[in-house]
Amino acid sequence: MATLTFSAPAKLNLFLHITGRRADGYHNLQTLFQMLDCGDQLSFTLTRDGEINFSCSDKSIENDSNLVVRAAKLLQPLAYKNAGVQIYLDKQVPMGGGLGGGSSDAATTLLALNHLWQLKLSNAQLCELGLTLGADIPVFVFGKTAFAEGVGEKLQPISLPQKYYLIVTPDVHVSTAEVFSHTDLIRNTPVMSVKDLLDSEWQNDCETLVKGLYPEVAMVLNWLIEYAPSRMTGTGASVFAEFQDELSARQTLAKLPPQWRAFVAKGVNQSAVLTELEHAV
Repeated sequence: MATLTFSAPAKLNLFLHITGRRADGYHNLQTLFQMLDCGDQLSFTLTRDGEINFSCSDKSIENDSNLVVRAAKLLQPLAYKNAGVQIYLDKQVPMGGGLGGGSSDAATTLLALNHLWQLKLSNAQLCELGLTLGADIPVFVFGKTAFAEGVGEKLQPISLPQKYYLIVTPDVHVSTAEVFSHTDLIRNTPVMSVKDLLDSEWQNDCETLVKGLYPEVAMVLNWLIEYAPSRMTGTGASVFAEFQDELSARQTLAKLPPQWRAFVAKGVNQSAVLTELEHAV
């Protein structure tokens, strides 16, 4: 069987407002997901042995609890008899950074296997399945820069002007569960219309809390803000600075202190994986 490779792009939360806590413990939010032109890569080789075999460039996450394996197992009962697959994940997106790497990997797995196993599920059905694994998975199945509400599953495509981002990740792993369960988290930001949100000054309601819990995140933000408008993405630890052109972003990257990991990415309005699937045999 031929091996097909698909992208699993990273994302930024250009803003993140937490508007309330639900009875099930999840939070209602309003956020703007910006798709990026870079991320992980997943390769799929179909087999007929009924097995899901997973390997990864990062051996520390090469296990059956990985979202890639869980996404594949979610679809396998819907496939033909003895449907199997070998999946290889080339991991590039920093983990625990708020860049959506694991969720994007799971979404690309759902999209790819829906195509390769010829399941003919709609993207809406895949989003619904993905939501059972994680709140950020639907936006990656959706595959477009989008305004999101609910827990992140109510999506509206937004076309943004092209910008470049310098994304910096300090050497700390922020626990999303810790942030969302913390008593000091802001949970009462007023709900706003999309128009008002796009016209307002953007903020991340998790940022103040995370800076207090993880001083190195605060250090990165204090450094970045000297060069361009900067915020934290998701629950961190990654932070980003926004530039109008690639050269400015790369010039700032060249000045970066050596203890922090960083890369430059372009914001895109559609995920690469959607285009790749259109051209897949």
